[in-house]
Amino acid sequence: MTALPLVFDAPRRGMPRRHLADLSLTERADAVAELGEKPFRAKQLSHHYFSRLTTDADAMTDIPAASRQRLVEELMPSLLTEVRAVACDEGSTRKTLWRAHDGTLLESVLMRYPDRATLCISSQAGCGMACPFCATGQGGLDRNLSTAEIVDQVRAAAAVMRDGLLPGADGTPAPGRLSNIVFMGMGEPLANYKRVVAAVRRITDPAPAGLGISQRSVTVSTVGLAPAIRRLADERMQVRLAVSLHTPDDELRDTLVPVNNRWPVDEVLEAARYYAETSGRRVSIEYALIRDINDQPWRADLLAKRLRRHLGHLVHVNVIPLNPTPGSKWDASPKPVEREFVRRVNAGGVACTVRDTRGQEIAAACGQLAAEA
Repeated sequence: MTALPLVFDAPRRGMPRRHLADLSLTERADAVAELGEKPFRAKQLSHHYFSRLTTDADAMTDIPAASRQRLVEELMPSLLTEVRAVACDEGSTRKTLWRAHDGTLLESVLMRYPDRATLCISSQAGCGMACPFCATGQGGLDRNLSTAEIVDQVRAAAAVMRDGLLPGADGTPAPGRLSNIVFMGMGEPLANYKRVVAAVRRITDPAPAGLGISQRSVTVSTVGLAPAIRRLADERMQVRLAVSLHTPDDELRDTLVPVNNRWPVDEVLEAARYYAETSGRRVSIEYALIRDINDQPWRADLLAKRLRRHLGHLVHVNVIPLNPTPGSKWDASPKPVEREFVRRVNAGGVACTVRDTRGQEIAAACGQLAAEA
């Protein structure tokens, strides 16, 4: 399989120290043994982090006091500090701005619905894909996140749900369970491939190896790194693939999604087909609808035609009303235009719906909160 191009490697500066969540269960046992402790302490530490969702040494009373502080210091270094958390949608949407150990800023968004709780997480600090309508893309790439920095966003959100800090269906705070993870926050997940795949495994491995969330409840997005899509298919996981296409024609996509100059639409969709056929899972096509840019009826028709040809029934289109960033020339399409676009894609034989929008009043588009910090 073709290796990822080095052009997408983020700078390695600022990466945090080794953390329990960076390691497999076997590697954790080895790390504990290196510290002069019995290997079974690795399972105890893993239980506290992945099941009890804590990094507090004082709470780990099953580990001798003489050992626990050192084990925590060596294998659970502080990763993310909450800078600010803002809420909207009557408290059911919560966006958190995190600061990493080196000052790097990143974001996650927790959304509670009547039947599920979804967390949108970041895989990089910033993004190097340079999509002009995206707040994160406008800021450029700072660095990759470590596996543990990705996983720690999930652990923190799982604790929020467990502790009932977000309102339930009746509007009052109630304990719940984190059920869905989407890699649609800051960054291009497949440009941080190895760490993202390792993070998926930590998120989905059963306790105490991981957090025990179903792979089928995890979505990994990409702007279209075709070789990495095929590589992800060969991992034989059951995560859903989401491709941020945004337009069906190469001429416009070269501008909206600059990586298209390297991997054009047909190549991306063929890679997506390989993923769908290998995994047996339907691919999501993300389409941010932008006024007078990509919302023309003929583009809806072309989108349906190309998706039907490449993916058949193994595809679903999520139309996303653009959440404009301050000072941007990009704006959301009017609702009548949006409805006609969706109608035409459906009429073309491809399932298409409008994604529920959350958190517009709290700058929920990726990168907006960090840009304001």
